[in-house]
Amino acid sequence: MKRFITKRVLSSTNSLRSPRCFSQHAQKQTPLPENEIPVPKLPPFDYSPPPYTGPSAEEILAKRKEYLSPSLFHFFSKPLNVVDGKMQYLFDENGRRYLDGFGGIATVCCGHCHPDVVDAIVKQINRIQHSTVLYLNHAITDFAEALASKMPGNLKVVFFTNSGTEANELAMMIARLYTGCQDIISLRNAYHGNAAATMGATAQSVWKFNVIQSGVHHALNPDPYRGVFGSDGEKYAKDVQEIIDFGTTGHVAGFISEAIQGVGGIIELAPGYLPAAYGSVRKAGGLCISDEVQAGFGRTGNHFWGFETQGVVPDIVTMAKGIGNGIPLGAVVTTPEIAEVLTRRSYFNTFGGNPLCTAAGLAVLKVMEKENLQENALVVGSYLKKRLTDLKDKYEIIGDVRGKGLMLGVELVTDRQQKTPAKAETLHVMEQMKELGVLIGKGGFYGNVFRITPPLCFTKEDADFLVDAMDYSISKM
Repeated sequence: MKRFITKRVLSSTNSLRSPRCFSQHAQKQTPLPENEIPVPKLPPFDYSPPPYTGPSAEEILAKRKEYLSPSLFHFFSKPLNVVDGKMQYLFDENGRRYLDGFGGIATVCCGHCHPDVVDAIVKQINRIQHSTVLYLNHAITDFAEALASKMPGNLKVVFFTNSGTEANELAMMIARLYTGCQDIISLRNAYHGNAAATMGATAQSVWKFNVIQSGVHHALNPDPYRGVFGSDGEKYAKDVQEIIDFGTTGHVAGFISEAIQGVGGIIELAPGYLPAAYGSVRKAGGLCISDEVQAGFGRTGNHFWGFETQGVVPDIVTMAKGIGNGIPLGAVVTTPEIAEVLTRRSYFNTFGGNPLCTAAGLAVLKVMEKENLQENALVVGSYLKKRLTDLKDKYEIIGDVRGKGLMLGVELVTDRQQKTPAKAETLHVMEQMKELGVLIGKGGFYGNVFRITPPLCFTKEDADFLVDAMDYSISKM
């Protein structure tokens, strides 16, 4: 194992220039001369994109600033102009290839422009792009049937939406209608969307505007790394019962949670948490909602759905992102009994379940089965996590490595005992990895967690390149 000296000074001779926004306690990892790390090289890949003739990154950025919402933000000091994609790789305007370790925020599961998915979309758009669910079309029913076959228990009625936010909004409304109660319990650090109800269920101040958000209680987050009870899920779940006892009438509409918090920093819920929390909620007459927008569709590797890692069956499941491989598509799946509540009034979604998106969704499911992408997520994800864990043993700045399958998080801290977030260092390493040809995301409340959620066609060679790039970047700090 290579050994490194840790100094609390900054290098002025880095071959890859660092930003000036380091914290006071930024650590420099100086390699011993005999252990100099070579610059990692991208694995070979048999594809070259056609020449790009569109506007430059600078021109696009100028138009974006003038015509798009000022709320939009971007990664990197020099934003990347992505013009082409193929499987687990992206290409910029100059034809440079990048390993996509973010997957469009856990969205691209089959791979960019997978030929089978593209073919299904093209065939459908050449027949009919949109009509309405007021007419019949086999695309929506074929996909609904295939999707229901992936669900446990009696979860077999599907409502299609356009996004995860829409899916979670609908799920929360269904729970309130079905139970006749208004109180929803969510988790601190959760992210469920940015519309009216979902912003209430979201529990990070950075994502919450100063608008009325009522009827939601936020329970202690069962975070094994930063939580007060470590990995004891049942102790955290007692807070759900106390919220019911002291913060409601004793009856609730429901409980919503991710099995692995994505935006929150790839936080796996402590073992045993969901069975105990579900028990308290159901005793209070509530429904249990699992938000599978990021953790679903085989991404965790050992199961198709994130909630299965805790051995529970929800009453309502929401999904988006990986369901369409980049096509705007979401869904709510529940039981026939619960689904009946939407017949009390007219419920309609103009684009939800349109032929184009559902044809793409069915193609995604077929590709996942044909190419064993869930198994690949398990095998490659386990290998990648092991390599990242080895890196943690090497660098004090890595405080935690967590997640399952190809949904992994790496948290950087300036002090392991205090778990002091290393936010500036996180941005620095991301920039340096981009320069080497690796794209990863970031998240967590403090912005100090690398989110690694690549397409599920990722290979072990890709995993090696990603870790080697992170190793090299940290070593040069």
